[in-house]
Amino acid sequence: MSKIENKDENGSMDGAGEGTGGDPKDDKGLGLGVIFFMVAFLVCFLSGWLLFPKLLYSKREQPFNFDHVLHTQEVGDCETCHFLREDGTFSGMPSLESCMECHTDEPMGETEDEAIFAQEYVAKEKEVPWFVYSKQPDCVFFSHAAHITGDKPMDCKSCHGPIGESATSKPYEENRITGYSRDIWGQNIWGIKKNSWDRMKMDDCAACHKEETGHQGYCFQCHK
Repeated sequence: MSKIENKDENGSMDGAGEGTGGDPKDDKGLGLGVIFFMVAFLVCFLSGWLLFPKLLYSKREQPFNFDHVLHTQEVGDCETCHFLREDGTFSGMPSLESCMECHTDEPMGETEDEAIFAQEYVAKEKEVPWFVYSKQPDCVFFSHAAHITGDKPMDCKSCHGPIGESATSKPYEENRITGYSRDIWGQNIWGIKKNSWDRMKMDDCAACHKEETGHQGYCFQCHK
């Protein structure tokens, strides 16, 4: 064998050894890259989880604080203020006229909130522009009469939670894209709920109907 052939053969063997042996520096760089990717992913994930709701939802306070505890002690139940009319339709939020049935012409303003109510709305004969936490989309028809009357009337708490036990009004959070209240989706960004009142999505209504009646209902029953 000539010297040239021997040199070529040795060179080829050396090259093969270098290619298969690996470089410790390359392995270290790959490991650091994986760690950096995982840390960056975790930071982005947590940032999005914490910041996304703040960006998606606007937050506004009610015109003034409403003490449900005080009012339920005075009137005794929910139906006095939130009642069904004679034709079966739901009254919804109390009108100024309804409030004035209890708030007589006597001077009001013993508390800061009552003073705001008296000065800004009673004196000006102006309806209070409450933000409705449970307002449904315009395409949805919800019959309160069908749910709170009959053989198995539902408790208000099933959908609205223990709001009658609250002494303060929580901030109203509205989806900047859809314009719906955050209470429709629920406070949990993953859509997980622990109580029946944690959210008011269509799937929740269908699941309740399925459990109570054996059928989840038809589209035209709620969508008009």
